[in-house]
Amino acid sequence: MERLKRIAVVDDEEVFIFLARHAIERTMLVDQISVFKNGAAILNFIRDNLINPHLLPEIILLDLSMPILDGWEFLEEFEKLCLSNPLLIYICSSSISPDDISRAKNLRAVSDYIIKPVTKEKIIEIIKSI
Repeated sequence: MERLKRIAVVDDEEVFIFLARHAIERTMLVDQISVFKNGAAILNFIRDNLINPHLLPEIILLDLSMPILDGWEFLEEFEKLCLSNPLLIYICSSSISPDDISRAKNLRAVSDYIIKPVTKEKIIEIIKSI
């Protein structure tokens, strides 16, 4: 199985960040984990590195409910970007709302909807699917 160079966790909850980081590290398949506390932070990072796509994460684990720019707002802005390499976005949410799940699955940029918590096994499954 191939290793990932970079994965980004976009969430404002410290407990989820800790658990997600731990699950990712336990796979031993990811070189770098970046954490962003809201959608604006990751969006700015992506925009700042459009000319350096090798610095962008290959996978983004995105929460929906965050301050400043939530996950839905991030996705709306993200879809306007022209990226040379596609980024895989997995929504990681505690919402089990069928409306949220359906809305996410209808977005071109979203690879899947994961209900928290994220496990080591789920991370491995995601990496295998690439």
